[in-house]
Order: sequence, then structure tokens, then C-alpha cells
Amino acid sequence: MGRAPGDALTAAAAHLVRLQSPRGDWEGEMVWCPMITAQYVLTQRLVGRDIPADRARGIQHYLLTARAADGAWGLHPEASGSVFVTALAYVALRLLGLDRDEPALETARQWLHAQPGGVPAIPTWGKFWLALLDLYDWRGVNPTPPELFLLPRWLPFHPSRWYCHTRAIYVALACLHGRAPATPLDLRDELRQELYETPWSALDFAGHAGVVSPVDVHAAPGRLLRALQALLRRCPTPAGLRRRGLVECRRRLAEEQRASAYQALSPVSGLLACVALHAADPAHPDLAPSLDGVEAWRWEDSDGIRYAGARSNAWDTAFTIRALTTAAVTRAAAAGALPRGYAFLRDTQMQTELTDPRAQDRDAILGGWCFSDGAHRWPVSDCAAEAVSALLALDDTPAPDRIARERLQQAATFILARQNPDGGFSTYERQRAPAWLDRFNASEMFGRCMIDPSYVECTASAVGALSRLTHAEPSLATPAIAAAIASGAAYLRRSQRPDGSVPAAWGINVTYALFHFTEGLRAAGVPATDHALTRAAAWLIGAQRADGGWGEHWTGARDGRYVEHPASQPVMTAWALLALLEIVGPRAGAVARGVRWLCDRQREDGGWDPGAVNGVFFGSAMLHYRLYAAYFPTWALARFVALAAAQSM
Repeated sequence: MGRAPGDALTAAAAHLVRLQSPRGDWEGEMVWCPMITAQYVLTQRLVGRDIPADRARGIQHYLLTARAADGAWGLHPEASGSVFVTALAYVALRLLGLDRDEPALETARQWLHAQPGGVPAIPTWGKFWLALLDLYDWRGVNPTPPELFLLPRWLPFHPSRWYCHTRAIYVALACLHGRAPATPLDLRDELRQELYETPWSALDFAGHAGVVSPVDVHAAPGRLLRALQALLRRCPTPAGLRRRGLVECRRRLAEEQRASAYQALSPVSGLLACVALHAADPAHPDLAPSLDGVEAWRWEDSDGIRYAGARSNAWDTAFTIRALTTAAVTRAAAAGALPRGYAFLRDTQMQTELTDPRAQDRDAILGGWCFSDGAHRWPVSDCAAEAVSALLALDDTPAPDRIARERLQQAATFILARQNPDGGFSTYERQRAPAWLDRFNASEMFGRCMIDPSYVECTASAVGALSRLTHAEPSLATPAIAAAIASGAAYLRRSQRPDGSVPAAWGINVTYALFHFTEGLRAAGVPATDHALTRAAAWLIGAQRADGGWGEHWTGARDGRYVEHPASQPVMTAWALLALLEIVGPRAGAVARGVRWLCDRQREDGGWDPGAVNGVFFGSAMLHYRLYAAYFPTWALARFVALAAAQSM
């Protein structure tokens, strides 16, 4: 038997407080895959920069321990091998000095050769990286023409209308297509022999331009896109037009690096930007700070050194504050920690506007919050919303330290600017392109990456924050905010399926979506007896496992359906409880069993084991948010204890 709920909550709160950093934030690693770390190694080689010996050892240690069970490297922590990730990791380890006969490399090489199509069938993004190193022929790489940016901006498929991550990557790819490395690889001939079973001179690269290994395909290009790619391969662009396109792309790339404090939107685009800057001019003034900026994404611990796809300081801190302010016992346990967490969130809000957002195809950022500490200046709707909700949870903060009313108004303006005509909210920017643009998704490995549409999670967070804000600051309760809350709530209702479930885009999976769905509607004043909420509760109760917990498998997020995990998971159990407590209250049998499951699985130190992957992006890239297992179960127990105490009075 585990601790009683009150004792478990006390231990959990103490554990969370111990995890706070000296600067006041909380952050756990957002684990994705070794791809970025491998690309970091390739980038350093392409720009002629040596990796310090201790860092190289840390990277090597990480890559060698991050392999999948089949000896290859996968696209996420629970995936089997990927030709894309394995080929890049293999090359990176060879560049770090590992011998080809190293057992791990020998196993990876055999795995690559055994895949249908082998390395020649690596996805286009992998073809591109290998071609930059002269390990793939450019004739087999689908073009990324820079002159697309010269098209009229009113066209619905102009790159400025694409999802921001996709267009940031495309700008760099467009600057680099067809470029040979400035300095030939010392290992070029050896790697050509190791990666390919067929001699280099006999390989039909052009014939593999549209061929992708089946283990890597998530969103296969359609017939129209394949025809367009074939046309671009056959029809060379006039030299003058190509030069104009390159000038425009290089301008955009350099401006983005400066605007993001040289960290870029993500390390994925940031590393490509470094290679593109070097290709334009090895002495480019933005190159050295861009290379240094990549280090902001570095994560280092006993597992080695790697580069995370994102930093989650503001996101983790906001949810931790919500967890620690829910019950009297947690507020008392975190009395010293909460003011420092509040100060961190308050100070990481975007307080200055971009120099010229329109010229950079950016929306205004003033008042927003980023997923991270804000240094790269790419705020997100739900990050801003969760930050606002967390700050409002500490409404007893003394006036000198309290966030100014004007800045809360700026936050509301920022959030409202991300609402779409359908009532839902996007992430970074309001949706700019029609849904049919997804038919031109050329990534092959990812889905839903061409536009920034409305999402249940973002909408629920926005509706919740705006509702809490108008309650806490009645003077901010404008008709525009009231209309946004109403249309956002209507969007949430329309998103619910007949069985009561709700689709997710950023977490796994239905449990995550229902947690947000319930939070948003309840904050907006929807009663617990509302049909949408009782249907949500019925679905959650029906999905409860025999042991009292909840668990979903990542394949459900990939396939867009519910797939039960073989074992209950702490994070998903917490999400389900947080939703049910808002609907059926603390005395329901399903809630009691879920709380008992959490208490029985709590570790001695007050935390919980991380469990299975719990996040996702673009449909196929699963994520493991390491700190989710610390604050979501704490929050669920805190809500249970607080509601139980209130009902017993």
C-alpha cells in the first residue's frame, strides 16, 4: 500500500520544490530523437569548426546509448529503426572518430543494408544532408527552389503562408540545394563504401529521387506533388531567377537569425541556417553567433550530451505553479519556491516587439510567452495562455512584484491574435493557408506540417486563460474577449466525437485532449452537468483500466484513434483524474481508484517513474516530457485533496 492521498501530496510537492532551478524555473528534458545531435556533428564538420573533445565524448556516449532495440536509431524514444536517423547517426559517429568495426556501427550498417531500398531510399531530408557531405548525388534529391519566395504573397501557397517551422527549414534548404561541401570529407570514400552495398559509380541516384524507405514514410507524397517534383528536377531554373531567389532567401535567413538572438526557431532550422550562412560566406558576420546560439538547445547529464528539439522552461513552470497552488498543503510546501517561479514567468513575457514583423512574415509577438525562456522570441498561444493562468493562480502576489495590468492586457491581445475564423486557436500564428496545402507536404516522415490550423489543446488553454483573466480583472472583460471565449468554446464542442472523445495533436492522446477540453470549458463557466462534459466523463470512465489507472499507446496518436497502453501510466492517469474531478468530483468511484493507483505507484522521493512517451508533433514524432510525471500527478492529487476538503466542510 502506498501513502494516503494527503501524505502522497505532501511528498510530491516537496519533490517538485527540489526540482526548481536557481533562477526560479522548472524544466524537464523534452526527449525526441538523436537526429538533431547527429546533425549538430555534421554541421560542425561542414563549417570547419572542431567540436571540443569533452563535448565530442559526451555526444558519442549519448548516440551509442540512444539506439533502439534493433540496433538502429529511431525517430522517437519508443520507435524501431529509421533509415533517416540511423544513416545520420552512423555518419556522425564516424566523424567523431569511431572505427567502422565498432560493434554498434557494424550492427547499424547491417541494419541499413537490410532495409528495403537501403540508404538510397533515405527520405528526402536525409538525402539532402548526405548530399551536403558529398555522400549522395544531388540528382537524387528533390529540389527546394528559392524562387518560390519571389511569387506574389497573395498566392495561397506562398511560403510565407506555411507553418513557421516548415518555412524556416525550407528557407535554409533553398539556400543550400546543389551545394558541394567547401572542404571534401576525409572519410568520404570510406563512408560511400560503408553506406551503400552497390559501388558509388553504379548507384542510380536519379532513380531514387522519389523513393522512400517504407520504415520512414508517414505521409507519402501524392500524385500531384510527385509530378511537380519531377518537373522541377527536369526543368532547370534560369540563372538570373535563381540568383534573385537566393538573395531573398539569404536575406530572410539572416534576419531570422538576428531576430531570434541567433537561436533560431528551433535547432533543426538553426543548424541548417549555420550551414547556409557558411555556404554564402565562410566569414559571414552572423555565422559565429549562430553557431554559438545552437548551444542554447544543448542538454547534458549522465546520459551524455545531446541537442533537444525544444526547451520547455515556461511550459513546465506554468504547469508546476498550477499544481503547487491548487491545495493549501502544496502552497505551504512551496511558499519559498512559488514567488521565484512567478518572477521567472513574469520576466519571460515578450515585452518588446520585433523590429519589423511584416517584413519577416511574422505576427506581432508583444505580450506572448515562448515554450522556453523566451530568448528566441517565438511565442505560442497556449504557452502564453498557460503562463497567464499560472500567474493568476498567484493573485496574492504583493503589488511591487505583481505583473502589471497593462501586460496582462498585452497577453490577451497576443492570444486573441491567434484565433481563427472557426473559433479555434493556432500555435504561433493565425492560420494563413487553406487546408488543401497539406497535399503538398514534401516531408514524407511527418504529417500536418504545412499549415497552422486550430487545435483543441491551444483552444482550450486560450479559452481557459481568457476566462480566468476576465474574472480576475473585470476591467479587461471586453466584448472581443467575451466573443472569443464563446466561439472558442463552440469550437471545442464541435471537436468532440459522438463517443465523447476528443482528438489531440500535441499529446498522447485522447486523455490529454480531454484534460484540456474539460479545463477550458469549466473555466468558461460550462457546468459539470453539461452534456459535452458528461460524455467526456463517460468516455474516461470507460477507458479506465482494471488496476485503476489510465494509459494510451503512442500508436493511437500516430493513427488518430484510441489505443490502450499495456500498462497504466502516471501522466495519463493524472490527466484523466484532473478532468474527472472537474466533472464528477472527488467521491466518484473511478476517481478514488485512480487516486489510489497514483498513491500506490509513488516513489519514496515523492516522484513517479516517467513512464511511456506522452507528447507528439506532426503525427509521427513522439516526445517524452520528462517533468510531466512530476507535476501532473501532483496537480491531480492536489485537486482531489482540495475538493475533498471543500466537500467535507
